[in-house]
Amino acid sequence: MVQIPFNPSERSSLGIEWELQLVDVKTRELTSGAVDILDEISPAGDDELPKAKLELMQSTVEVITGICQTVSEAQQDLAQTVRVVAAAAEKRGLALMCAGTHPFTDWNSQLISPKERYSQLVEDMQWLARRLQIFGVHVHVGVRSSDKVMPIVNALQQYIPHFLALSASSPYWTGDDTGLASARSKVFESLPTAGLPYQLADWDEFEVYMETLISAGAIDTISEVWWDIRPHPDFGTVELRICDGIPTLDEIGAVAAIAQCLVEQFDRELDRGYTLPAPKTWIVRENKWRAARFGLDADIVVDDKGTVRPVREAISDLVEELMPTAKRLDCVEQLEFVLQILEVGASYQRQRDVAKENDGDLTAVVDSLVGEMRNGLKPA
Repeated sequence: MVQIPFNPSERSSLGIEWELQLVDVKTRELTSGAVDILDEISPAGDDELPKAKLELMQSTVEVITGICQTVSEAQQDLAQTVRVVAAAAEKRGLALMCAGTHPFTDWNSQLISPKERYSQLVEDMQWLARRLQIFGVHVHVGVRSSDKVMPIVNALQQYIPHFLALSASSPYWTGDDTGLASARSKVFESLPTAGLPYQLADWDEFEVYMETLISAGAIDTISEVWWDIRPHPDFGTVELRICDGIPTLDEIGAVAAIAQCLVEQFDRELDRGYTLPAPKTWIVRENKWRAARFGLDADIVVDDKGTVRPVREAISDLVEELMPTAKRLDCVEQLEFVLQILEVGASYQRQRDVAKENDGDLTAVVDSLVGEMRNGLKPA
């Protein structure tokens, strides 16, 4: 059997990956520039772990934290890297923004980054990969033992609609309003190894599953399984990949606080001998769809009988439930910001409001996203 070593992490350590769009300040189109920017800020031969790197398309720069202990530390780490990337982008007539999709740029116009693994991805997936003009935020939370990872992954699936509704920021696709809060989530899950995770009982079952995929030639390495929530054995984390691209650091802090608190809470419950809940697969799938379609206006299924409640209420209750854990982890301020998102509106709502105020002009939406990246989220 394939052995997949899990490198234990300090409990509740934190890492965040933030995929940023490069847009031309005149046309507001997504524009290549990542290769030159990264050559400038990360010269060849730099042995340190990169704080910024290429993604599939050359109009994307991904900024990455180091290993952090608190949400505040992670926010400061991201902010420092973003300042460096923004300065390099500005020299080239580019600005930074983040949302799950660009409001109007056609994916056919984008250049693939010059990396063999990206070329191979496009060769293998064809149209599915070429249209991956999408952007997300990934949150890693440290776990001390492989025995805990799969129970935590399974339990976290209950909260997929919470994360997706709060972060939903992709209502537009190549100039059209899709009618969805998160078009990105539907585009990404079209890949054969992306989307909702399978509920595997333990690490042994995870290794068997991965061995089967490798033996069948479905994947070459386990890094090609892009679940919405997945174990990351090298980092020793649970990685939450469900979120759309998030425009502001404050909003990133809010979703990171929920993620860190939930994993910490589940970890402690396992220490006490509790069995973590694993929601039914049909409920997880239905709730992801509802969050992708309706965002914060979704009613989500909360039990096997089909009982529903507004996701807004579920999110508010979750904030209250997690507050004692947030105090231990020093992220009360960030967790409380979740309530401000509920008041101001998620990004998909703000984008539509801007478009409506400007007679459907989506360049105004780009300008608003660039402004939020620079200045943060305005109060209601």
